[in-house]
Amino acid sequence: MHEMSLCESILQILQDEARAKGFQRVREVCLEIGELASVEPEALRFGFDVVMRGSLADGARLRIEPVAGAAWCMACSNRVALPRRGDPCPRCGSHQLQVLAGDAMRIKELEVN
Repeated sequence: MHEMSLCESILQILQDEARAKGFQRVREVCLEIGELASVEPEALRFGFDVVMRGSLADGARLRIEPVAGAAWCMACSNRVALPRRGDPCPRCGSHQLQVLAGDAMRIKELEVN
């Protein structure tokens, strides 16, 4: 379950930002998670609660905003929706796809005080 290590990385980012920006508490963390990012949102929620316990984000709300997967099909030269890695192009059936969006996770917003 790599979601725990992702949560530990999130905590490190929060601690670094708290030092740099001078806040003491994190009330809410908003993450954008791509459909192709290989992150299980429910496992991440569980890990978030466990890892944040006793930290500046103890009790913080985790809000997850999904980001749709998209790819460029080299065979038919179209931008297409790609809900899962390994799926073929929905227009032509080719597997020659270059991912354009939805393969990342990032902190979008923080509510702090």
